[in-house]
Amino acid sequence: MTNTFTALGLPAPIVAALTAAGFDTPTPIQAKAIPPQLQRRDIMGIAQTGSGKTAAFGLPILAGIAELTGRAAPMTTRALILAPTRELAVQIDEVLHKLDGSKRLSTVLVLGGTSRHAQVTKIARGVDVVVATPGRLKDLIDDRKLKLDQTRWLVLDEADRMLDMGFIGAVKQIAAQIGPRRQTAMFSATMAPEIAELAKGLLNDPVRVEANPAATTVGTIEQRVIFSGSKEKRAVLNTLLADKSLERVIIFSRTKHGADRVAKNLAADGHVAAAIHGNKSQNARQAALKGFASGQVRLLVATDIAARGIDVPNITHVINFELPDDAENYVHRIGRTARNGASGFAISLVDGTETDKLRDVEKLIRKTLPVSGELKGAGGEAIPAADARLRRAPPKAQPARPNGQRKQANAGRHFSGAKKAAIMGERRDHGGPGAGGQVQRTRTPEAGVSARPARVEGGNAQQVRGGASTASNVSRNGGAPPTASAWWEKPTGSGPAAPNGNKPRWDKKQKDAGKVRRESAAS
Repeated sequence: MTNTFTALGLPAPIVAALTAAGFDTPTPIQAKAIPPQLQRRDIMGIAQTGSGKTAAFGLPILAGIAELTGRAAPMTTRALILAPTRELAVQIDEVLHKLDGSKRLSTVLVLGGTSRHAQVTKIARGVDVVVATPGRLKDLIDDRKLKLDQTRWLVLDEADRMLDMGFIGAVKQIAAQIGPRRQTAMFSATMAPEIAELAKGLLNDPVRVEANPAATTVGTIEQRVIFSGSKEKRAVLNTLLADKSLERVIIFSRTKHGADRVAKNLAADGHVAAAIHGNKSQNARQAALKGFASGQVRLLVATDIAARGIDVPNITHVINFELPDDAENYVHRIGRTARNGASGFAISLVDGTETDKLRDVEKLIRKTLPVSGELKGAGGEAIPAADARLRRAPPKAQPARPNGQRKQANAGRHFSGAKKAAIMGERRDHGGPGAGGQVQRTRTPEAGVSARPARVEGGNAQQVRGGASTASNVSRNGGAPPTASAWWEKPTGSGPAAPNGNKPRWDKKQKDAGKVRRESAAS
């Protein structure tokens, strides 16, 4: 493996900028991905978060732009980098300026939640690199504020995350605007079948580079699990944070409301903490990240939206207050620490309902995590950690169903004809669901107004229009009281009477005639 950036074929100004930034040795993904890109080859890169992917695709772009003369044409960009989240896009932009040896690189961030006018103004002059999230970029392209016909480089970072967030359709439409002669690089932490299909459509004879097996964690992260009841997690967290070695900590919660609750509890317990999640404005999210990076805020509480968008140096610990629903997000969460060859710690607090999620995580990373702590049984007895690992999460309580029936989704809305007939027969046999008498309203055609409601013994409320009597409804039903029609029975027009004695709905002609009668009676 190449030990220097110079041996990779990068220009001297860029190597000098790397040395000034403290990067002397390329990471495995950089050593494998940079040379093929310098030879104008497409790349499919598989590497876990924190492995240096940004420099792996950023350095070849900077080297290519350095060879060009002049500046980009108005309303165009030479390179386009797509990222799934705003935080990741901001991070990529900062890294590119840090690695630029010429200091003349022009970039623009195209993100939602920020000034659209400022973005359009910068693009109008022409830029070297656009770093964007797919949603806002698609809006600018549709409004003809950005043209991609002169774009030479396309990068899709965290393609699997874009797939999860539903951006793949927009990505395909954006890529179609550039044309097939582009040089494309796609990086992903996992290689799902959908990602392979996307790569097949976007990449041209790509070189596949893989620094580590997909969905594995960095070897320099020390991981462990603490079993604790859900109500005891707050006390366990405070015990951990009492250790001063936890200098800069990210705490992950599964939901946005959960993140706010954890941050509020930490503040009440005397800790300096900030929360970041999708309900926060872009300015609030950037302010929280800035305070965390500067050291003013020791604890950052985040949801999975930040799991791939935070690149803050020297994060000592990652604490999973709750395990994620998707085991792959565990890999991206703990990848916030131990970045660029450093070491770090990942601690997960697991209660009795999360044992299945823990098994999914261990199966994904192909590693059994050390455990400590204990859970409480139904009778209050202590369950050691070794036994707690083997316990299955208790099933969710289901409401009782009559006659031992199982729960049905959208019950009653997808019945077959036979099932509907059986239900209606049962209603007739038992006198209908309205047994006990309900109000029946009649209308006389002479007065055109509703008469006083009358009680019908053993039947349902039935509104009779056009002077039809209750007796006529009963006679059509074989002498039995009228029953309420089911929701799927909606007869219309002037055809024969609907089942169960219900009178058909009036058509427009009948409604107009009734309106004339009412008007004449009123006059």
